[in-house]
Amino acid sequence: MNSGLFLTGVFMYPLRRIKQYGWVSLLLWLLMVAPAQAAVLLRVAVTQEADQVKVGSSTQAVVRNANGQTLGQISPQGGLIAKPNSGNISLGQWKGSQLWIEPTGNGHVWIAEGWYRGRVLLVPRNGGITAVNYVDLEQYLYSVLGAEMDGGWPLEALKAQAVAARTYALYQRERSNGVYDLGDDQSSQVYKGLATESGGTQAAVRATAGQVLTYNGQMILAAFHSSSGGHTENVEDVWDDALPYLRGVPDYDKGSPVFEWTKTFSQAELSGRLSGVGKIVSMTPERTTAFGSILTMKVVGEGGTRTMTGEAIAEALGLRSTRFRVNRQPNSTNFTVVGRGFGHGVGLSQWGAYNLARAGYTYYQILMHYYRNTSLAKVRVQ
Repeated sequence: MNSGLFLTGVFMYPLRRIKQYGWVSLLLWLLMVAPAQAAVLLRVAVTQEADQVKVGSSTQAVVRNANGQTLGQISPQGGLIAKPNSGNISLGQWKGSQLWIEPTGNGHVWIAEGWYRGRVLLVPRNGGITAVNYVDLEQYLYSVLGAEMDGGWPLEALKAQAVAARTYALYQRERSNGVYDLGDDQSSQVYKGLATESGGTQAAVRATAGQVLTYNGQMILAAFHSSSGGHTENVEDVWDDALPYLRGVPDYDKGSPVFEWTKTFSQAELSGRLSGVGKIVSMTPERTTAFGSILTMKVVGEGGTRTMTGEAIAEALGLRSTRFRVNRQPNSTNFTVVGRGFGHGVGLSQWGAYNLARAGYTYYQILMHYYRNTSLAKVRVQ
């Protein structure tokens, strides 16, 4: 995908190194004097392979086919149901291989269950409909910040989240090769349109407009999570590849509502969710990360023994993280899971950012703590 994106950074690099970065070109300007960036569009899948999708517009909207030809108009506040039709899309009286709904003026588009900025493309996929919201990157972030954090959080924490989320979105955009760049849930970044925007999220996005994180002149994988439970993880202990900027660091999330947690299971319930060994007798860590998260755990039952990954156990038991231990309660057949944190534990800790911001740290200081040896740069479009 040819994005036309360039980065202006706070460090200077030899021109011979600039040429090797392909679409990323490091221009020799300071961040504070870099020109304002033009609009960057993201393609966000709001629904995927749905049986039907309700669409509409707050203002009069134009309906176009895949070739850009105008098929008709949708009246203000009007809604229609889009349905798959023999490999095409049907919307009211219109039909096409793909259909655009484009609000006029400053209108918003309705997609499935909410209002969104930008426009929507309806695409048939695997017998269903995928609705792709084409939205300006900065306006997209208004919503992501409110869905991933909270618009009432300290501004410096929101600004740190804005830079991380912008970087993550563009990192994924450059690697996309389908009809969309990102989904709208936790597997990408949570995005709910106008419903999660607020004055706080808009202020944080505007204050950091265009800013992204780079390492050696390239945009980073700016992973983030809710709370690590005291220390973030080295990325290779969670995913496959070691990255020099995603190293485990002390977290400042103590006191968060997910810093520590417990969950109790009866022996029957635990054995049912972790099948294959009969009635479970004990669960013991075999391999852990340097900071205590479970890589593999031995599950011992009356009918056998098996080794499971921490991720598989966390999914089966509905746990918040893989940083946990399982204890059998004294004089009981019940088991208590005692854990810490929420999420994968890699990169920025949102609750850590919250506490650091409350303690007076700037968004730059927060980012430099969680993303090691990175730099701020600014995106613009050529």
